Amino acid sequence: MGILSWIIFGLIAGAVARLIMPGRDPGGLLLTILLGIGGAITGGLIAAALGGHGVTGFDTVSFIVSIGGALILLGIYRALVGDRLVA
Repeated sequence: MGILSWIIFGLIAGAVARLIMPGRDPGGLLLTILLGIGGAITGGLIAAALGGHGVTGFDTVSFIVSIGGALILLGIYRALVGDRLVA
């Protein structure tokens, strides 16, 4: 996938992860994109390590793996930022 594809895929995966795990986050669109791209990488690495399907393109399994990775990163982000979240 090209860089533009990763950005679009990341935006969608990050947005879905934020819908699944709602809450206060100080980040905007850029954080959502980075969260989704990082989630795709994280989810792909975890899935590949477990012998499963990594992120290979725009398909359902890759999308689910990316959302799972984005949820993991969102949880870590919220744990690190904690009380400093914007009210």
